[in-house]
Amino acid sequence: MQKIKLSIIIPVYNEAPALPELHNALRSIYDSFPHTEILYVDDGSTDGSVETLLTIAKNNPHVKVIIFGRNYGQTAAIRAGIEQSTGDIIIPMDSDLENDPRDIPLLVQKLEEGYDVVSGWRQDRWRSSFLTRKLPSLFANWLISIVTGVHLHDYGCTLKAYRRSTIAGVPLYGEMHRFIPAHAARHGAKVTEIPVRYRPRPFGKTNYGLSRTFRVLLDLLIIRFLDRYMDRPIHFFGGIGFLLFFLGTLAGLFAIALRLFIGLHLVQTPLPLLAAFLVLMGINMIMMGVLSEMLMRTYYETKDTKPYRIKETVNL
Repeated sequence: MQKIKLSIIIPVYNEAPALPELHNALRSIYDSFPHTEILYVDDGSTDGSVETLLTIAKNNPHVKVIIFGRNYGQTAAIRAGIEQSTGDIIIPMDSDLENDPRDIPLLVQKLEEGYDVVSGWRQDRWRSSFLTRKLPSLFANWLISIVTGVHLHDYGCTLKAYRRSTIAGVPLYGEMHRFIPAHAARHGAKVTEIPVRYRPRPFGKTNYGLSRTFRVLLDLLIIRFLDRYMDRPIHFFGGIGFLLFFLGTLAGLFAIALRLFIGLHLVQTPLPLLAAFLVLMGINMIMMGVLSEMLMRTYYETKDTKPYRIKETVNL
């Protein structure tokens, strides 16, 4: 463990008061892992965080600072940190003092047991706000676990540990950083979870809001699509298309049955219009699936992109 090089990646957005205390807490990591680099990524802060980071980095060669021109979001900050890091193990964490650096050795120790991803689980978070924060969080984590097939209690915990070979090449955009364990598991990574400490932030207020929840849910739909239908979009669009076509046919047959057996004219019921609408939508979805298949084939063939990822090779 002494030889492992850690890259600790910390997105920063208007957390100037917390940064000195956070960096002092991170000093203890060097006792267990002397080969450690800390990458602070300022995501367009306007409160003096940049100046604080520059002061911290001035006399510490192990500290790297990346400064964005504007606010791009936490996922973009983590991605920039990963791309600029050099460690064998990548550990992102929050800058608001909610994550405790003392948990980092526990994450690394779990990786040494053979896992590729170790996710933190903040068991005591929002205990005093069960209905307004805890319950929605439980539901969101349950939904993500069901959709992705990777069962974690706390997808929202930034404090995680990844092997570089596992996280390299993972597409990060939107709010995708929280779905990295699911994406890694899709490619054969071993994922586990351990309890970590949670400390209420002592400065400022949280940057998370209801709007981010909706963005996370939309990204979850993208993750599901990429996981199941990236290589075969015709199965997704075609399946929906055939379902709509079938429902439209049923609506049309039902309208004809009403005309023959009850004498109800077609103009007296909306069923013919509904049937035509569903059939046309079904045909459109099927054609969209065909176009998507052509696009994906072009993508793989022109960019020489492989629909698989090799974990390791022997004698090659």
